[in-house]
Amino acid sequence: MSMTAIRSVEPRSPAHRAGIRVGETLTHINGHPILDVLDYKFYSYDPRLELVLKETDGSQRTLRVKKSEGEDLGLEFETYLMDRARSCANNCIFCFVDQMPPGMRPSLYFKDDDARLSFLMGNYLTLTNLSKREVERICDLRISPINISVHTTDPQLRVEMLKNKRAGEVLELMERFAQHHITMNCQIVSCPGINDGPALDKTLRDLAGLYPAVNSVSVVPVGVTKFRDGLYPLKTYTQNTAAALIDQVEAFAGAHLTEKGTRLVWCSDEFYLLAGRELPPEDYFEEFTQLDNGVGMLTLLTQEFRRALGLMERSEMAGATPFSIATGVSAAPFLEKLVALAKDKCGSIQGKVYPIQNRFFGETITVAGLVTGGDLIDQLRGKELGQRLLIPAHMLRAGERVFLDDVSLDDVERELGVPVTSVEQDGYELLDAMCGLALPPEDVRQKREETEYFQYR
Repeated sequence: MSMTAIRSVEPRSPAHRAGIRVGETLTHINGHPILDVLDYKFYSYDPRLELVLKETDGSQRTLRVKKSEGEDLGLEFETYLMDRARSCANNCIFCFVDQMPPGMRPSLYFKDDDARLSFLMGNYLTLTNLSKREVERICDLRISPINISVHTTDPQLRVEMLKNKRAGEVLELMERFAQHHITMNCQIVSCPGINDGPALDKTLRDLAGLYPAVNSVSVVPVGVTKFRDGLYPLKTYTQNTAAALIDQVEAFAGAHLTEKGTRLVWCSDEFYLLAGRELPPEDYFEEFTQLDNGVGMLTLLTQEFRRALGLMERSEMAGATPFSIATGVSAAPFLEKLVALAKDKCGSIQGKVYPIQNRFFGETITVAGLVTGGDLIDQLRGKELGQRLLIPAHMLRAGERVFLDDVSLDDVERELGVPVTSVEQDGYELLDAMCGLALPPEDVRQKREETEYFQYR
């Protein structure tokens, strides 16, 4: 069956009222060919539609649909993209997928570089995978914002880093997008001695030259696991080199703030942790546009937690049972401070924070999102965990109860003998979890998360 074939029709939707049937294939909307989900979403926006459908016997029929502007037709297709996801054409010297251990589930080895996923789900793309048609469609349909993995704007260096001869075209493509008023959020994976220093200065100058089309830039440190045999020799940032990079980026950001009214570029929280520096205050991060890249995440969590403490009555905290929190090495000191804040307000709070060394990927990996279930079990077995264990939700595969190493949440609970609660990156929810209060239902949590996210965009 075609990937654009209709798998289901939502009851009482415009498609259902028009008589569209499961198994049919949507081929055209208002005369435009429908090749994938972007075509479908863009051309189905209008209130009056003429749909061409191919039936299972190969015949065609035409339907006219009336609906509200922007209302979804109510169709689900065989695949989300109505097409195959496009794999990455690069062989980046810093690619994390290449540093995965063998024997993991196949999806963890798939490298996507799909412009449609950038628009729909916020994925970052390198622009080396775009066909001429896709570039034209982004410009014609004003698909915006898009997220771009830039890394460097030096053409030769980018070709060397991405191992793709098209990698040097990045500025040319970004300039074209800027001319068509496409908003771009950019990231730079910084590799010591390769694309930092003078190369980073050039990259930041070039990206600033495309402001305001370039809306934000994050600089994040390269992640290096212990599985790098045969790969490009990469170094990790030390306390001194991380501090030097922060100084470089903050100097550029300060000058841009003076000239244009925005810093434009930020280092991820991880750089400040590596350098042993205090994180900047909340207003430093402006609209928190790069939150998903770990830029300002801990600052925002701390401020939300403080606000939640100010709203919570001592009586709500008095019945909290002893708990523990497991997290990555880098975030552990911040969570210890939050537990101390809660205890200061209500002395009955009893919580311990356990930093989990990443023995699965290697101890150079310190972020919570890459902690595995096996490491949790090995390092917490026999420890004083209280009556419940809290973990960051991003330790688990999205929408599932499984860690990266395929150990399940049930396995961890059975081995450690305590119930485990996954907590979203949200200061209010974290305090509720510490106090043992019931967490909001999943749909409420998702709606609150989306509302707060868009407030900061």
